[in-house]
Amino acid sequence: MKFVIQRVKHASVTVDGQVIGKIGKGFMVLIGVCEEDNETVADKMVKKLIGLRIFKDENGKTNLDLHSVGGELLLISQFTLYADCKKGNRPSFVNAANPEKANALYEYIISECKKQVEVVEKGEFGADMKVELLNDGPCTIVLDSREL
Repeated sequence: MKFVIQRVKHASVTVDGQVIGKIGKGFMVLIGVCEEDNETVADKMVKKLIGLRIFKDENGKTNLDLHSVGGELLLISQFTLYADCKKGNRPSFVNAANPEKANALYEYIISECKKQVEVVEKGEFGADMKVELLNDGPCTIVLDSREL
């Protein structure tokens, strides 16, 4: 499982001209799922995500987590995080989980985050989404479950 986490001032996702998810200060997270992923892996990733201390404290040090700043989450499914570009110029996505499994784990992640974070917004699985954000820093962290 891969999470690309961007600390944002605000972010939104639009489908067919309608804003379906919008947050203020917090994390916009792109989520990629592969075949070997399961709920145990998702639990570890969510725990790490929620606990990341990448917001600045009163001294300008990155010591504060999402809860400390009243941060919000925008969670977006993105199978292209598992693109394999080793051969040729057209990426292969064989390493991404099948859509049924990926959507089930994506929804599981959303439900687990909602247990811990007051505002959790989401994209639409499989849709053509337009994501807008104002990256704060910029600060972008990549979490890969194989490295945890």
